[in-house]
Amino acid sequence: MKFLIQCVQEANVSVDSKIIGSIKKGFLVFVGINQSDTKEIADKMVRKLLNLRIFQDEAGKTNLNLTSVNGGLLIISQFTLYADCKHGNRPSFINAGSPDMANELYEYIIEKCRETITDVEHGEFGADMKVALINDGPFTIMLDSDEL
Repeated sequence: MKFLIQCVQEANVSVDSKIIGSIKKGFLVFVGINQSDTKEIADKMVRKLLNLRIFQDEAGKTNLNLTSVNGGLLIISQFTLYADCKHGNRPSFINAGSPDMANELYEYIIEKCRETITDVEHGEFGADMKVALINDGPFTIMLDSDEL
């Protein structure tokens, strides 16, 4: 499982020109799910995500987590995080989870985040989405379950 996390001042996602999810300060999280991922892996990734201390404190140090700044989450499914570009110039997505399995874990991740964070928005799994954001920093981190 991969989470591409961006600190944002604000972000939104739209489908068919209609905004379906929007947050102010917080994390925009692109979620890539591998065929071998499980709910246990998702739990570990969500814990790490919610405890990341990457917001600045009063001294300007990256020392505060999402709940400390009352931040929101915008969670977007992103199978292309598992693009394999080793051979040729056309990426292969064979390592991405199957749609049914990945959607189930994506929905599970959203619900797990809602247990701790009050402002959790999300995209539409499998849809052609447009994501707009104002990066804060910019500060971008890749969490990979294989490295945790």
